[in-house]
Amino acid sequence: MIQVLLVRSKDGLLQSCSAQGHAGFAAKGKDIVCAAVTSLLRTVLVMLEKKTSIVLDENSSDRGFLAFSVKGFCSDDESLLRYSFEFLHEGLSLIAQDYPKCIKLRVED
Repeated sequence: MIQVLLVRSKDGLLQSCSAQGHAGFAAKGKDIVCAAVTSLLRTVLVMLEKKTSIVLDENSSDRGFLAFSVKGFCSDDESLLRYSFEFLHEGLSLIAQDYPKCIKLRVED
């Protein structure tokens, strides 16, 4: 099972995200649940990395593990960070709804 933790600030901004584990839906390299979760997380991470004003701490040192947290940003980045949280929350919630034995999503404020 993939365990995902999304943390948002009291203003609704993405503060951090961590995901670990494997969905176990299908064989390695053919698992649509792992692929879906990975696509969502990596897309948000790449978009945040492109913003030079956003400072991130990232860890993807092990297979089946990805974590990142926002360490700094400017006020112009708030809408992107708010949308990033909403995007991840909605996308991961839909996957968890369709594959409840494969992913557990936890949200902290």
